[in-house]
Amino acid sequence: MSTLTALARAEAVAAGHAQRITTVRHLHVADRPLVFIPLSMAGEANAPLAALVGTAPADPKLLVVPQPRNRDQRFGFAAELAEVLLPYLDSFRGVTEAVTANRGKEVRYRYVDAPQMLVPNSAGIGFVRLFGRSTRFRRTDGDYPVHPSVPLLGQWLTFLADRAEHPGSGMLLAMTEALGLHWATGQSALEDAHLAALLAWIDPEDGRSGADAAVVAEDPLRWPPAGPATDPTFDNEVLAPAMAGYEEAVASGDELRRGRARGVLEEAVRSQLTPTWELMWRGVALLRELPVGSRVDGRWAEDRDVFSNFALYVDGGGYPQPRRDGAVNAAQRLHRLERALQSYAVQRAYDDPLVMADYRLTGEAFVGEVTLADPHRIDDSGKRRVLRPRIQVTTADPVQVTVGAVLHSPSRPGQKARVVFVAPDPASGRTDVVLELSGGLGRSLSPAPGSVPEVGDRLCYTTLSDSFMPPGEFPSREETPWTHGGPPQAYEEPVEPSVDDAREEWS
Repeated sequence: MSTLTALARAEAVAAGHAQRITTVRHLHVADRPLVFIPLSMAGEANAPLAALVGTAPADPKLLVVPQPRNRDQRFGFAAELAEVLLPYLDSFRGVTEAVTANRGKEVRYRYVDAPQMLVPNSAGIGFVRLFGRSTRFRRTDGDYPVHPSVPLLGQWLTFLADRAEHPGSGMLLAMTEALGLHWATGQSALEDAHLAALLAWIDPEDGRSGADAAVVAEDPLRWPPAGPATDPTFDNEVLAPAMAGYEEAVASGDELRRGRARGVLEEAVRSQLTPTWELMWRGVALLRELPVGSRVDGRWAEDRDVFSNFALYVDGGGYPQPRRDGAVNAAQRLHRLERALQSYAVQRAYDDPLVMADYRLTGEAFVGEVTLADPHRIDDSGKRRVLRPRIQVTTADPVQVTVGAVLHSPSRPGQKARVVFVAPDPASGRTDVVLELSGGLGRSLSPAPGSVPEVGDRLCYTTLSDSFMPPGEFPSREETPWTHGGPPQAYEEPVEPSVDDAREEWS
């Protein structure tokens, strides 16, 4: 937790409602997201009990597994979920756009939009990952066959779960994490995982304070848990009798009785899912009210690229994702995630002054006013004369940069500023920083209009850079030792030394 977030939590307690910790929205919210609220059976590993899924607040579809321990019913649930999810995915595959690549030398095509699935919390993402793993390897023939859509569903669920690990991606989002990215409440991060309590702090009802509304929201009778685990009291007093009644109805062979028992079971699970369904769409509405950050569209374009590529892979008969990555693939994946995390942190800071304020506190960034400027300065120390303007920025922020460091300004991303010297003034508490500019100045020895900051401009400079980072180099699998998946070493039969060799060595 950063210093400013901790301060915002304290202010939330004092004010009685959540505090904004961003000025813009840092994630994409689709026009037609798919809300998915799963429930699993307690004590069973990833045994689906029910789900509420849909793309419109007034049109949810309820999927129920009357007996989650029954394998046929479990994969029947998967087939029903595939009837909803797969057409939703296909609806984004109608229109493509041309995109230049490799500095304009190549042209590729991607879909103009991509799907977005929303789940209540991070445990919902875990359910998607586990359910995808349990379905993508199923056979459609032989013993215990499943519907042909079930393995395909597993591949797409695994794809979405993998994409959820990518920083900045918006294809699979947990609502608690999405809201917590933009608001700070007066409760702990663990308590923020309760969707009803989190929304009670952000958007309290009945004029209550955030703390009072959160206490009401934690009542499982009014706001059941957002899944995938259910409330133990509900399991013992409502769910267990309803499931037992359904089993008795099935054993009796009476279809009318069976239908009534199923209706009782469906109403029981619907009572647990409907409040969370309403909370999810309240969260979507709150997120849509926030102004979107300027770099969110770029990250969504990356999601559309990945979605387009995986759709082509699936259409080409691609194999399901492996159960676990090999050593080289795991290292490459970790490297990609680390690069994405660094880029995401920089982009958020560039988009949002409140996020950048954390770096100002640590001295990695400062905001100041341009007090001197020499826009026509020429550097002739090298083989040829180059334009190198200098400016002086006066700031009251702590400055931890050193001479020679290269800084960047969010308002001038294509321009670099090298620190020439730093002159703190203890009497006034201010610091003068002289910067030498390069890049984005034009092609002549005269600066292009507006390329050099003028006296009186207020700018932010930081050590954070959003420039391109080349990917790391990794060996192929064949070049790794056998302990990391490579080929085994050639085995040579040991040669027994002869008696004459032993005598010669001894002598």
